[in-house]
Amino acid sequence: MIDKFCDWITKKIKDNVENIDEEKEMVINFGIRLIFGEMPKIILLFIIGFLLGIGWYTILFFSLLAVYRSFTGGFHLKTHIGCMITTSILYLLPIILAKYISISQDYILYSITGLVTIFSIFIITKYAPADTENIPILSKKERKSKKIKAYISLLVLAIIILVSPNKQISYMLVYGMFLQNLTVLPISYKITNNKYGYEVYTEETAL
Repeated sequence: MIDKFCDWITKKIKDNVENIDEEKEMVINFGIRLIFGEMPKIILLFIIGFLLGIGWYTILFFSLLAVYRSFTGGFHLKTHIGCMITTSILYLLPIILAKYISISQDYILYSITGLVTIFSIFIITKYAPADTENIPILSKKERKSKKIKAYISLLVLAIIILVSPNKQISYMLVYGMFLQNLTVLPISYKITNNKYGYEVYTEETAL
């Protein structure tokens, strides 16, 4: 229902505004879907966070990890309920884990951070940005830009993890980065019945 409503608004804009090509139409549609589809999920996520007593951690964690996710990409479930469940797991589970599984010894944190950072570099190098069939990234320039920004956001997160005096913040970022990296893997796309955007584009152009 929400998707059809967003598509209808996009069509109305295209019909009434000149010089909107297919690429601009996709950008407009994405923005409208973000407003009407994603914002309610984000607000609900924050409400759940406060109900669980981790509201401020949820807002902070979302603000930091969402930047990394926007550049690395990842699968999206096709239903709003499925998407809400995935979003809750991705943004709430690391906070809950960090609350109960935070080892005080610095060398343990540094070791885990090093391993997750290496894994993240591999993910970014090989798969990022991982697009979807609904919002494919077809421009080589845009793909290169997002990949560079993914490296930068990874560096920023790693620095925050290492310098933060609050170990819960450090561990929730480590856990969050690891979970986010899993959403980029081909096996995750296969399990969730997703396709990378460039794969769909290649199939269509081959026909």
